[in-house]
Amino acid sequence: MNSTARAAQRLPRLLNNALDVLLPPRCIATGDIVEAPGLLSPSAWSALTFIENPLCTTCGLPFAFAAPLGSICASCIDLEPVFDRARSAVVYNDASRKLVIDFKYGDKLHFAQTFAPWMMRAGESLLEETDALIPVPLHPRRLWMRRFNQSALLAQVIAKRAGKGCLPDGLIRLRHTVPQKGLSRGHRSDNVKNAFAVNGRYLADIRGKSMLLIDDVFTSGATLNECARTLKKHGAASVHVLTIARVTRDEV
Repeated sequence: MNSTARAAQRLPRLLNNALDVLLPPRCIATGDIVEAPGLLSPSAWSALTFIENPLCTTCGLPFAFAAPLGSICASCIDLEPVFDRARSAVVYNDASRKLVIDFKYGDKLHFAQTFAPWMMRAGESLLEETDALIPVPLHPRRLWMRRFNQSALLAQVIAKRAGKGCLPDGLIRLRHTVPQKGLSRGHRSDNVKNAFAVNGRYLADIRGKSMLLIDDVFTSGATLNECARTLKKHGAASVHVLTIARVTRDEV
């Protein structure tokens, strides 16, 4: 390799180093300078609670007590979810709530690059079985107001990193439902009943395949269950769920 070619190869690295000096990467939570884009400062990292075992093998709810692998939580025993398994990266607490809200409503699209590795770690076993990722859709009215679907962005980033297929508009939202917050478990299910449909262009991509449903927060699971029911009705062999955060308290 001649000197000109070597210099050309070094140029992008030199430019990146220069940009890091002029515009150093910063923590998305605190604004502190960090070593690389997407990383969190120590204080922001310590405020998050990453979900580890022991957890419910079905819905991924972290247990507050020691439990053997394969244990199922009371909620899943009482009412078996439609989806097969769900995993989340972090507990939905004050720290993660602020990050998610800034991502969804503050046009902080670059946050997806931070969330994706967390989600891929939490859903490693799910991704191994996945044929394609599919996001929970927004109603066109809400999409117009928000300008982007945060779940679709997450799905696209994770799919690219994992080398998986992605169907960003594989599911369609038919009805503009009221927000789920404040509704009882039963009312949440009624609120989203028959609210989704499969985009006809992707029937062959879904039938007999393992789908990974992507959303930002697992709350009651009602929306995720209804999406999974719709996908399975159209022939999906399995539907798993992967989210950034997981609500663990009824009052959230």
